[in-house]
Amino acid sequence: MYGSYSGRRRKGVLATAVGAVGAALLLAGCSSSDGDGGEETNRPPVKQQPKGSDPYWVNPEGNAAKQVATYAKEGDDEKADLITKIAEQPTAEWIGPENAEAQAKGYTEAAEKADRDALLVLYNIPHRDCGQFSKGGAADGNAYRAWVDEIAKGIGDRPATVILEPDAVLHLVQNCTPEEFHEERYDLLKGAIKRLKQQPKAKVYLDAGNAGWKTPDALFEPLQWAGIADADGFSVNVSNFQTTEASKEFGKKLSPKVGNKPFVIDTSRNGNGPYTEGDPEENWCNPPGRALGEKPTTKTGDPLVDAFLWIKRPGESDGDCKGGPKAGEWYEEYALELARNAK
Repeated sequence: MYGSYSGRRRKGVLATAVGAVGAALLLAGCSSSDGDGGEETNRPPVKQQPKGSDPYWVNPEGNAAKQVATYAKEGDDEKADLITKIAEQPTAEWIGPENAEAQAKGYTEAAEKADRDALLVLYNIPHRDCGQFSKGGAADGNAYRAWVDEIAKGIGDRPATVILEPDAVLHLVQNCTPEEFHEERYDLLKGAIKRLKQQPKAKVYLDAGNAGWKTPDALFEPLQWAGIADADGFSVNVSNFQTTEASKEFGKKLSPKVGNKPFVIDTSRNGNGPYTEGDPEENWCNPPGRALGEKPTTKTGDPLVDAFLWIKRPGESDGDCKGGPKAGEWYEEYALELARNAK
């Protein structure tokens, strides 16, 4: 594997990180055996998308690709076709707290070998997730700075698009992060942007929440304090379900307040918009009836929207709710539902 951290945000238990290996791995496509001496199938391997419209790397060893291989071996072409909708699209790699340099190097080397850009997420800020189920992060500011430095070294001179710290700024605005840590967090985010931007081909998008949470008027100053002036832009709707149109409207209201910065939208699971039934406190966690959204592309038709991205990996659980496994673990039934409902 290139790396196996399955860290997911929003009230989920984080999986343990393990070290990434080098990028010199063979494609784990469905036309080969399952790695345990299983039978070969006739299904073609996962391929990269056309670079002109989708320059991001498709990990041939992702959970979706492995699920397709299993279905193909079992002769279940219907389910294999459904999950292929996920497996053939680039999704973000969430860098874990351990062996960060090796992970970043492995992902970016694999992407470069395929003539694509790596898409990475950094989610390790101290006092993360307001003490909820995804609480944790780096032990302190110095540990976080060292972690970011490792990732920057791992990226090197290879292309990488980095989504920086989902929820980190928003939780300051919501005041669920203790006041005593606010100044430190702003300093850490600002420092992370500057360090990552020392890498010649790194793009950094600071997370700005989603259209269902806060208005731009509440966010623009905190984003400025967090150093967005030095970033390439901001991200919206990470791991959320707000529609693309609502996310565009939100981003376009925010952009003029932060130097006309462009933004990227997580469209991984927003095909049917947000879930509005049941307990509002749990609408974020494996909500039923959702669908895959627009496929990843840089051809958004809007000069302010740099890309539609699949930052949340579709098919991985939000947490152990609604019958799902722990956060970040593959949730087969949910993946199938997302794919079936896709337009």
